[in-house]
Amino acid sequence: MKKIIILLFILVPLFANATAFAIETASRISDREIIEGLTTIRGDINELRANIRGEVNELRATIHSDVTELRTEIKRLDEGQKALEKRFDGRFDVLQWMLGLFITVAISLMGIMGRILWSHQKKLTQIETFLEAQKEEIAFIKILIVKLQSFIEKFFPPKGVL
Repeated sequence: MKKIIILLFILVPLFANATAFAIETASRISDREIIEGLTTIRGDINELRANIRGEVNELRATIHSDVTELRTEIKRLDEGQKALEKRFDGRFDVLQWMLGLFITVAISLMGIMGRILWSHQKKLTQIETFLEAQKEEIAFIKILIVKLQSFIEKFFPPKGVL
């Protein structure tokens, strides 16, 4: 057992450092190769810049054409909206005129009806006062008739008695 523990103590550090032995050495690159690689990279970068600039210019042109199309479309919609406003303004003028006419006719009819009701009320009050006067006169005449009958009975006896 002691041998196994000692063996483990020896082998574990060897296997643990095995990754350190797995490093691969890089091949030597000369300065010239580095400079050539950088110049190709710069050339590629410049080529990509040119491509990007071309695409950006194309996008700007398409955006500009789209913007001009949108502006013409907006102008067309504005003209259509103005035409609709003119149509509605005309219709609202007619509607306002008709509403004014209706209100005028309604007020006129209410005035006529008020005048008729007032004149009828006036006639009714005149008739009522006339009927009250006649009622008082009739009551007065009845009283006179009763007094006249009593007077006649006093001065003229009944015919069958004499």
